[in-house]
Amino acid sequence: MAFQLGSSDGEDELVSTINTTPLVDVMLVLLIIFLITIPVVTHTIPVTLPKNHNQPLQTKPQNINLTVDRQGNIYWNQVLVPNQGDLTTDLEKVATQVPQPTIEIRGDTSAQYKSVGEILYACQQVSIAKVGFIIDPTKPNS
Repeated sequence: MAFQLGSSDGEDELVSTINTTPLVDVMLVLLIIFLITIPVVTHTIPVTLPKNHNQPLQTKPQNINLTVDRQGNIYWNQVLVPNQGDLTTDLEKVATQVPQPTIEIRGDTSAQYKSVGEILYACQQVSIAKVGFIIDPTKPNS
C-alpha cells in the first residue's frame, strides 16, 4: 500500500504515487476473459468460401466499342459519330438484336464527363441492358 500512518516530524505528508495494483488486477481479469471467449467467437461452421480471381474480359467481335477522345468526339468502332441523334439511331438498331451486344465505353482520362454521360443517356433511352467501362489495368489509380 502507498500511504503512511504517521510521520516522525508530526506533519501529514501527501503521497503522490498511484497505486497500480487494482489496475493490474483488472487487466489480468480482462486478459483471462478474452483468452476464454476468443475461441468461442472464432468457432464457426466450416465452409469453403469462393475464391476471387480477376481475368481480363476478351472483347468479342459483336461488342460495340464507343470511344471518347480528349475533345469529346464519340467513335463507334473507330468511326466518328457526327452527332447525338446518329448515336441514338445506331443504338436503337443494336437494342433490337438478340442477344443484345455489350456496349463498351473507352473514355480518355482527360475527356469531359459530358460526352460519356451522353452515351449513357442514349443507352438508357433505347434500353441497352449491358454497358461496360474499359480501363487500363496496368496504370495505378491517381
